[in-house]
Amino acid sequence: MQDEIYREIATAIEKQQPVVLATVARTRGSTPRKTGAKMVVRHDGSFFGTIGGGCGEAEVWQEAMDVLQDGRARIVTVDLTEPTDGDDKICGGVMDVFVERIG
Repeated sequence: MQDEIYREIATAIEKQQPVVLATVARTRGSTPRKTGAKMVVRHDGSFFGTIGGGCGEAEVWQEAMDVLQDGRARIVTVDLTEPTDGDDKICGGVMDVFVERIG
């Protein structure tokens, strides 16, 4: 999967289309993906790869769209310890995800 992520980034660079790379930088407790998991978010909102799915991934996707606009890298902390609407935050851990624009 990692090679495919980098191919996706290379293709975007060749097409001169910025993308955002979201990388799980640190985890604490039980999380759906571990450190190093990656997701690429394209300028049209589509994405490739996964950092875990559910509300946490949606939260990172929204930040990625903001990073596409302002170009400022950031760390997004995804708290999966408290269930919200539904049961998709039941992992019990926390992930810090580094979100950066490329291109």
